[in-house]
Amino acid sequence: LQEEPFVMLAENVLGKPKKFQGFSVDVMDALSKSLGFSYEIFMPADLSYGLPQADGTWSGMIGELLNKRADVAISALTITPERESVVDFTKRYMDYSVGVAARRPADSAGLFALLSPLEPATWACLGLAVGLVGLLVYLLNRVTPRREPRHSPSLPASLWLVYGSFMQQGPELSSSSLSARLVMGVWWLFAFIVVSSYTASLTALLTINRMDPPIRQGD
Repeated sequence: LQEEPFVMLAENVLGKPKKFQGFSVDVMDALSKSLGFSYEIFMPADLSYGLPQADGTWSGMIGELLNKRADVAISALTITPERESVVDFTKRYMDYSVGVAARRPADSAGLFALLSPLEPATWACLGLAVGLVGLLVYLLNRVTPRREPRHSPSLPASLWLVYGSFMQQGPELSSSSLSARLVMGVWWLFAFIVVSSYTASLTALLTINRMDPPIRQGD
């Protein structure tokens, strides 16, 4: 059967007789030259590939093979278990697959995509925690006896010190109080865990395309 580009019937040009051509015909030509045989191409009477009939016979090209009216069938013939049970196939040289094309959803990364890995309540709690820990560090530095008062960070400096831990930035001024340093050590560990979780979630959000299928149901 004719199916481009496997089997085609060439047009009659300048009085030349029509002839079959195509990829499958080229394969047969190469085999005939290599093995030394000649062949003649004809079309099945019903112009079909071949389907099983109710009486157990086959139609189309498969029927021509089973009835010994043809030795080889060349076409874009699909290999099925039913056909494999009655005829032999060569190695397949082309695979077909069936797919459904759907509209691609819009990109979900918007202006506030950097805030999406955490819930709004989580951001609010983190902001409140920065303020409370910054105030605690400032008070611990104020109430703890120290040898050099000028090295005690102010309240804005304490808040900046606590906030800088989330940015993975070291402080310019260190706390003179041992208790304040202990609090900052625990806070740095907490900030490391939060930043690591946030970075992993943001990376997954920006690199993995979460497809929202536009097809919900089929009627």
